[in-house]
Amino acid sequence: MTATAPTFDDVVLGRRSIRGYKPEPVPRALIEEVIGLAMRAPSSMNTQPWNFYIITGEPLDRIRAGNTERNLAGVPHSREFRTGQAFTGPHRERQIGVAKQLFGAMGIAREDAAARQDWVLRGFRQFDAPVCVIITYDKVLADSDDTPFDCGAVATALVTAAWSRGLGAVINSQGIMQSPVVREHAGIADDQVIMKSIALGWPDESFPANAVVSERKSVDEAAVFVGFED
Repeated sequence: MTATAPTFDDVVLGRRSIRGYKPEPVPRALIEEVIGLAMRAPSSMNTQPWNFYIITGEPLDRIRAGNTERNLAGVPHSREFRTGQAFTGPHRERQIGVAKQLFGAMGIAREDAAARQDWVLRGFRQFDAPVCVIITYDKVLADSDDTPFDCGAVATALVTAAWSRGLGAVINSQGIMQSPVVREHAGIADDQVIMKSIALGWPDESFPANAVVSERKSVDEAAVFVGFED
């Protein structure tokens, strides 16, 4: 009996950010399939500014080690895509809210500095996932506001496509905070700007944080309808 494929609603509503992975490798053919689906994302005037560097094995281990070493040594971050100002107001409240959910799931107490630091270092290690996808964009488009928008669209499509194939993922920036390390070991071309990293692999369902479903504001809070009758 053939299993029923998940519907679009199943995938979108069921997807979670995965921060704990099984060590099993992910077949290259499956990753190619996921990226092929993601690349159907819309882009401004079909510019398709994105490129992907998919890293696993020893090169990924070297990136993890370099990220961890430099961050523990206090080396300032060298993220290439602008970070902006620190969050304030409701955006900061949502940031704190999901952190509380994750720390609660993992049993990390507020005063447990060592456990909190270990959690941060997991991010620099790409959450120990077997695969890391680095999304870059063509440097000639660096002044275009549409370009990061398009790369965001392809990142969203990638994690959704991955979930539809049984893979977990989490979009993050910690893994690219030390860009010289990433560039060296991933062989990223000079004509590319490093934008985001995505940890990818088979979800470890026993990892408590993987059960966390982040809260979303309601449609009433987010949407303004104009010209509609009540």
